[in-house]
Amino acid sequence: MSFPAPFHQFRGQVQPAWIDSNDHMNLAYYTVLFDQATDVIYDAFGIGFADDYKGRTKCGTMAAETHNLYVQELLVHEEVTVMSHVVAVDAKRLHLAHEMYRAADGALTAMQELMYLHVDLVARKVVPWPADVLAVLQGAAAAHAQLKRPDWVGRRISMPAPKA
Repeated sequence: MSFPAPFHQFRGQVQPAWIDSNDHMNLAYYTVLFDQATDVIYDAFGIGFADDYKGRTKCGTMAAETHNLYVQELLVHEEVTVMSHVVAVDAKRLHLAHEMYRAADGALTAMQELMYLHVDLVARKVVPWPADVLAVLQGAAAAHAQLKRPDWVGRRISMPAPKA
């Protein structure tokens, strides 16, 4: 089975409770929408809620690192879509990148990069993916390797060095 590349199956909406004192969506809620997009791609991998992965395997994922970049503000009730990119996978990790777009005009509004660890939720230790799951993840990574890698992936936060 081939994995969709790009993976563009999440749609969400900015809720009134998410608006901050600047009259736009608070930064925390970008993460909420990105997390909901992760739920959708996890279901496609067979490791999400729909497949009761946690109940069947007593395993799940935990984010080890995440970076958000904000490009354009979002206002109340605006709808968004998220395109998800499987950057890489190995025996115990999954590297994802999400790009959020305003549905009305297709404008890029934010990006998120994440590194997930596969965890035994009983032992609370990082463990390898089951072979069948790893095969699905590797297939998704191979399909996404054919896409242009987002140029912002791997970016770090820094300030320019002061001029002497």
